[in-house]
Amino acid sequence: MIEIKRIDHVQLCVPKGKEDEARAFYTDIIGLQEIPKPASLMANGGLWYQLPGAELHLGIEPEMRTRRHPAFEITDVAAARELLEDKVEIVEEPYIPGRTRFAFIDPFGNKIELLQMLDK
Repeated sequence: MIEIKRIDHVQLCVPKGKEDEARAFYTDIIGLQEIPKPASLMANGGLWYQLPGAELHLGIEPEMRTRRHPAFEITDVAAARELLEDKVEIVEEPYIPGRTRFAFIDPFGNKIELLQMLDK
């Protein structure tokens, strides 16, 4: 069993080259506070926003597979990975400081990220 602590973030997608339009909508119209992306993810493009108790990530949609997904903070990433390894497709995720994480594709094609915050 995987113990989910909270939702960490939700990722939505925008077309390549549309970050300025996304910023105009999410920052200027909706009024969300943009936060910096980790350096390890800057090359991917997109924007991150702070929400109460979670984050909204706007990623650039690749042509091959959707990046849209929820991300759940859990208590034990290693145990969750072990549980899922032979049951679903595991997706390696780029490093983000302070977190260990991976994603998987559920039996219906949905991407779900699981992450564990590292002790500081």
